[in-house]
Amino acid sequence: MPVTTRVLNFSSGPAVLPVSVLEQAQRDLVSLPGVGMSILEISHRSKTFESILQKTDADIRHLAGVPAGYTLLFLQGGASTQFSMVPMNLLPPGGTADYVISGSWGEKAAKEARKVGNVHVAASSQATGFDRIPGEEELSFTPDAAYVHITSNNTIEGTQWKRLPAAAGIPLVSDASSDIFSQPIDVSSYGLIYAGAQKNLGPAGVTLVIVREDLLARSAKTLPTMLNYAVQAENASLYNTPPVFAIYVMGLVVEWLLANGGLPAMAARNERKAARLYAELDRTGFWRPTARPDSRSFMNVTFRLASEDLEKTFVKEATAEGLDGLKGHRSVGGMRASIYNAFPEDGVDALVAFMREFERRNG
Repeated sequence: MPVTTRVLNFSSGPAVLPVSVLEQAQRDLVSLPGVGMSILEISHRSKTFESILQKTDADIRHLAGVPAGYTLLFLQGGASTQFSMVPMNLLPPGGTADYVISGSWGEKAAKEARKVGNVHVAASSQATGFDRIPGEEELSFTPDAAYVHITSNNTIEGTQWKRLPAAAGIPLVSDASSDIFSQPIDVSSYGLIYAGAQKNLGPAGVTLVIVREDLLARSAKTLPTMLNYAVQAENASLYNTPPVFAIYVMGLVVEWLLANGGLPAMAARNERKAARLYAELDRTGFWRPTARPDSRSFMNVTFRLASEDLEKTFVKEATAEGLDGLKGHRSVGGMRASIYNAFPEDGVDALVAFMREFERRNG
């Protein structure tokens, strides 16, 4: 029999989307109102799609308070492509880029940047298994660095920056894929923000880049056209066929965020969800949270049990109860509950209730 009811989706990405967004996309899939064809069929050069793209741009600016002097790009290739595009566009020949490595994805970003130019590791928490965000006293920046790169939230390890590093006027670049728009953000503090949509902003297929316009002048004309920020900006993300459907759904998600109180309301909701789950993890010694308390993520809650066999049992039984996607990343094991913006508060309550029963039977 086909599954007709929705499970609680704790997956880290592609991840949970608002049900109302899915329902609207479903209603409009065959024919957009007043258009007579599907969003999957319309031309990216059509007035309809241009309107969708422009509205999504405007709504994001309103939602996040994006100031003048910033360009929004809607690109393909995910955050992993941005690992290369950032240094290709922002790191001049002979220059140095500083990377604060607080997790596996930051490590991968630095690896790609080294293929382009000089990379200085300004700090790293690898020695302690990426269980924390490096402290301010550990940071060592290159005075004339082209930029400083951070990963705002570490999806695999379950850590999150609580305060931005003091980069002393150096452009700050952030991979915000897994916590973008989960709380208010001061865009003016950044030179560039990028985020693959599939964790907290929409479906897989589109990557949002918010870039300060003065930095576009660094994009060399010798760069491959599709990897050139300046070219993408000049063409309003329409140099080639963009990910039309993914942008359309992203627009619906941004509308949902605005309709539900914007970023302050999302922050309060996300803090409540995380607090309930961490309180359960800390209640006894049965559960073993992996991130240090001062670095804990509100988006990805990572934890372990006394043995891998017990962890496998937990994941199997949770899945049978409709709590899906709790297995940790293959590189670290354990469990991970991803509770992004669209994840419901009562879903956290359901997980906590299951955890208590599991502990009663196995503690």
